[in-house]
Amino acid sequence: MLLGISLILFLVMHLAPGDPASIKYGLNPEVSGSARAVFREMYDLDKPVMTQYALWLKRIVTFDFGRSMVDDQSVILKIGSRLPATILLQVVSLFVIFSIAVPIGIISAIRRNSLFDKVCTILVFVGYAMPTFWLALLLILFFGVKLQWLPVSGMSPWYTDYLDFFGKSKDLLWHLVLPVTATAFGGLASLSRYSRSSMIEVMRENYVLTARAKGLTERRVVLVHILRNALLPIVTIMGLTLPALISGSFIFETIFAWPGMGRLGYESIMNYDYPVVMGVGVIASFLTLLGIFISDILYAVVDPRIRLEGKR
Repeated sequence: MLLGISLILFLVMHLAPGDPASIKYGLNPEVSGSARAVFREMYDLDKPVMTQYALWLKRIVTFDFGRSMVDDQSVILKIGSRLPATILLQVVSLFVIFSIAVPIGIISAIRRNSLFDKVCTILVFVGYAMPTFWLALLLILFFGVKLQWLPVSGMSPWYTDYLDFFGKSKDLLWHLVLPVTATAFGGLASLSRYSRSSMIEVMRENYVLTARAKGLTERRVVLVHILRNALLPIVTIMGLTLPALISGSFIFETIFAWPGMGRLGYESIMNYDYPVVMGVGVIASFLTLLGIFISDILYAVVDPRIRLEGKR
């Protein structure tokens, strides 16, 4: 799968109009045509596309992602300096999504057709309909520009070097509020509805009626007999939420000037920096496939029946 994604990305990138040498040197009269030819030869741009892909694939086997066409820095070092910021943003967003959406889904299922359930349903439809990039701009305008409560860009300002550990942590949390809110908003809407539907479906099962007939407390029935059996669809959604977060990082990191891998990928696309684009694309795809793989493993943890079928 990763190999197929890299091939498609490589072909699409080279089919895009434009030339890295022209983007880098522009109309600079001091750069001769021979210098541009040397640049193309240096990065194998003078060879056929499939030959370029084969050479790139040969280097990737040894974890050599090449060097940037813009500043001649190592691609893996550039991505490595940006990757922690992206992972931090995605991990916090996932934590917020699951810690809020699952309880909302549980309460909505238990209190079906209540005022709480109806309000949550309206908010979910708003979450589905509202473009998240537009929400990000509204958050910046309202909380950052008008109220000036929260920082609207970056991960840490210049003065953090003079703060202690707790001061730096507090400043980082303030900078995380708006990006995490915008990133997690869509996931909250979808996961809360899936959690509600899954809970309602399990509540109709005979073993739930049996548990209540045995005199178990409602708390134990919900947490042990209903929630555990309703987790499988929720785990499935987790495997689909991570790809959405990683792809959304290209948008939100650019809007909030978050110094992560997504913003690096966007800047590289604008500069036709092929090695960096391929490096960011491959690593983002790997993280996506890793998230789906982990969700598949969690199936067996959540549902013992899957382990039994595997042993057969």
